[in-house]
Amino acid sequence: MVEPQLHRVTLPNGLRVVLAPDSAAGQASGQAPVVGVSVHYDVGFRSEPEGRTGFAHLFEHLMFQGSESLEKLAHFRHVQGSGGTFNGSTHQDYTDYYQVLPSAALERALFLEADRMRAPKITEENLRNQVDVVKEEIRLNVLNRPYGGFPWILLPPVLYSTFANAHNGYGDFTDLEQATVDDCAAFFDTYYAPGNAVLTVAGDIDVERTTELVHKHFGDVPAREVAPRPSFGEPFPAGELRGKQVDPHAPLPAVALGYRLPDPVGELDAYLADVVLAAILSDGDASRLQQRLLHQDSLVVDVHAGCGLMGAPLDARDPDTFTITAIHTPEVGLDRVVGAIDDELEKLATDGPSADELSRVTARWAASLYREHDRVISRTLDLGSAELLHGRAELISELPKRIGEVSAEDVAAAAKALRSDARAVLEIEPAGDEHGGAA
Repeated sequence: MVEPQLHRVTLPNGLRVVLAPDSAAGQASGQAPVVGVSVHYDVGFRSEPEGRTGFAHLFEHLMFQGSESLEKLAHFRHVQGSGGTFNGSTHQDYTDYYQVLPSAALERALFLEADRMRAPKITEENLRNQVDVVKEEIRLNVLNRPYGGFPWILLPPVLYSTFANAHNGYGDFTDLEQATVDDCAAFFDTYYAPGNAVLTVAGDIDVERTTELVHKHFGDVPAREVAPRPSFGEPFPAGELRGKQVDPHAPLPAVALGYRLPDPVGELDAYLADVVLAAILSDGDASRLQQRLLHQDSLVVDVHAGCGLMGAPLDARDPDTFTITAIHTPEVGLDRVVGAIDDELEKLATDGPSADELSRVTARWAASLYREHDRVISRTLDLGSAELLHGRAELISELPKRIGEVSAEDVAAAAKALRSDARAVLEIEPAGDEHGGAA
């Protein structure tokens, strides 16, 4: 894939704009030329005040309930009527909204995003309706699902001590039910200012014409003061932290290990060594933990290692989390599983990965990144999040090379830093499990 030349504009109201033209967008697959449009707001789970858990995600839902010029569901009809797709998602440090449409519909997408940036329709009816929708989503994805919230909801309160980092970003029912229209209006005023957002447009676009359209639709969105973003940093654990949760739907016990990662922004190369380490540990049948725990010793039925609580690396600022999760049978027990994981980490810390392991993993990562960024929507979203979190959308095109430069010594150092005396251990116990997960 030929990397697009990026163009930047900052509007007088503070909105940062990244344009990534690619005239071949969509045409390689025989489709009509397409364009991706996303808006990333610098607000996520960690920005929620105490007593308002789940508020960032609730607000994401409200942003689809109509706006200054459009009635409820009009956004859906306009995008789908143009042959496009759309969605939004809430993360630890940002919330994004996006659509992919035929390039001829670019102005329609810009109008839609500008209209709800200017004034979403926040009413009592919309609020109560979306609280019910979010509660049902929580029931479906967490409360009534085996291993729901494992580990992204259940691990943070074991590993972290501050409310920002430890609380349930999906939301507590009581907090959601107590949300008011005034709360929502204050949240919008605080976090949804143009100066707190990045607009990304990628694909089959003309830069000059797109710049004109951005000014036309976003230029009159009123500027508002943006408060400095607080630091959510906290000290590393001074010892091993333990927690246990009973899961009424889980058929088998499980364990999650959580470790603090290097700062994804300030210590990027060290962070990328952990990305490679995670792949060496669990990416594919040839990986260390798959071979040892699953095939050789038959200790687990599933094992996974990764950077980031939300399932993807480079998705948050500091602090971020390295996780190792495993599902095992009761007779094996927690201590044998954790002991085997520690043993494999110790081997990597001492000897590092082999040359074959390292080349296989880094080549696979590079290929995966190139493949993902061939998709307009993935490229649009990654450009926007990289610009917001790192201040450099160009980072997404540099990652394959930087990951390829991770050495065996770097991986060994990353493994050594995953210390048993500075981690969280979360045990999932099936309801009625008499073994209690002990070895």
